[in-house]
Amino acid sequence: MTQRTFAVSGVSSGLGAALRARLEGQGDRVIGIDLHGAEVNADLSKVDGRLAAIAGVEKLLDGALDGVASIAGVGPHLESPLVVAVNFFGAFALIDGLFPLLRMREGAACVAVSSNSITLDPTVRADLVEACVAGDEVLALSIAGGVPGNTAYASSKLAVARAIRRRTTLWGEAGVRLNAIAPGPFASALLDASRADETLGPLVDLVPIPLGRQGSADEVAAPIAWLLSEEASWVHGSLLFVDGGTDALIRPNAI
Repeated sequence: MTQRTFAVSGVSSGLGAALRARLEGQGDRVIGIDLHGAEVNADLSKVDGRLAAIAGVEKLLDGALDGVASIAGVGPHLESPLVVAVNFFGAFALIDGLFPLLRMREGAACVAVSSNSITLDPTVRADLVEACVAGDEVLALSIAGGVPGNTAYASSKLAVARAIRRRTTLWGEAGVRLNAIAPGPFASALLDASRADETLGPLVDLVPIPLGRQGSADEVAAPIAWLLSEEASWVHGSLLFVDGGTDALIRPNAI
């Protein structure tokens, strides 16, 4: 089997590290992107960092790119403008910036990370979501500056899901599959930081999970790896909830 090459952001810990281990375990090459400790060290909250990330991946490639997993993200315990800058604009700078390299490879795919908070959090701001999807970072960060971290987080993740679906035609015509997952709470440093927050902490364990437990990073990495694989060759423009059944419990009639 020919070795495939994937660019994965957020590889230094948590979900990104779990995905890296899974991909490399099946013989694939991973070009990791993170603030530090990766093949490409870059700050996705800043424009120059995003450009550096794309250039770094291009420099390390010896051909086309088989897939991209945009994993890097920050939690609602941090300042709201930073949450939006990383979770949406950093993610899509990377996704769109690496699109030309993906369309060079037949069967290439990309996966982004949304969140099941997009249907759980009633404080989602429609104006923030639309500013993100429209690519207006100045406006989006201005709006984010006046909202709590959980609102910024859920809004940025809803924008991720919508932006994925709005690219379905363009990417499909190029032969590149683009999907997203919406995880529920799973063991990670991000979840630990939310638990430690005075406001968010008491709410974390109130999220109902029909399977009766929180997930692991590897349990979330597994469906990402599948979406990147040839086995998911006809899955495009989809949002897959990976949350132990929470979304189905909360919205049983949503479909």
